[in-house]
Amino acid sequence: MVTQTQKQVAQAIVNVFETSRLVGDYDRVTLLAGDSGHLTYGRSQTTLASGNLFLLIKEYVEADNALFASELTAYLDRLRDTDFSLDEDHSFRFWLAQAGQDPVMEAVQDAFFDRIYWEPACTSAQALGLESALALAVVYDSRIHGSWHFIRDQVLERHGTPEEIGEEGWITRYVMSRRDWLAGHDNELLHKTIYRMEAFLSLIGDGRWSLALPFTLRGVRFEEGALQLTSGPIASAEPQNARLLMLTSPPLVGEDIRALQNALVGEGYIMNVDGIFDEALARMVKMFQQEKGLVSDGIVGAATWSALNQ
Repeated sequence: MVTQTQKQVAQAIVNVFETSRLVGDYDRVTLLAGDSGHLTYGRSQTTLASGNLFLLIKEYVEADNALFASELTAYLDRLRDTDFSLDEDHSFRFWLAQAGQDPVMEAVQDAFFDRIYWEPACTSAQALGLESALALAVVYDSRIHGSWHFIRDQVLERHGTPEEIGEEGWITRYVMSRRDWLAGHDNELLHKTIYRMEAFLSLIGDGRWSLALPFTLRGVRFEEGALQLTSGPIASAEPQNARLLMLTSPPLVGEDIRALQNALVGEGYIMNVDGIFDEALARMVKMFQQEKGLVSDGIVGAATWSALNQ
């Protein structure tokens, strides 16, 4: 759908939003007072509260030749349990920053964020018939910042589909709707992030749908070899009410597990929908993950939910 260069430009736009750098800041550890995401880390600032930080660090410590595997392994249980005391654990934050300078961590983050955010963004864009590089950048940004599905559904209900009103008109309305949503959000930290949508509106106004280089965005020159620091850390709009679902003792129970079971039934799996995450459900999750080309670990996070939501 897009070229490798267009992918790099789209990701660089979000890198500037997230970490102030075109190529991303792999060792950035951020904690903003009042941010529902709590501690955030890495090139795409994944959050402790979402459970994705646990999945990222788990992949790193399991990677060959990871320099700080032993130091970070000690924190996996607390990460899995979304222990918010890690926000102020300075030893943990130190080892995160150190690991971010390890080439193995850079490779793990690139693969992780592609799988968790970029590939679902491509799937979401394709499902709507969106084809331009700028449209994909908008979807990708929303996948990282959060609440893509919520704003998408609002725009579909109010304005129709991209096929009905045209891709450029639909993306413009989506960006404007998202800007209004951020500006009026209960979390006042998100009010400061409307610059993301204003940046996209600037690109739309310039007709830069192919993201052709060079151009300047938020004071940063987008061209080969360019690197400038201009913006600061931002709050996350990633939904934080979702927990990681996995086999535990005692087993997890709840409506989110019932929703998972119903989604798997919709995929053709046969099971009792009882809201209990037992060994049988864990096996079916692994089967589904393997079928979709995901990491087959039985842990239901953003990537697995995305695949189920297609």
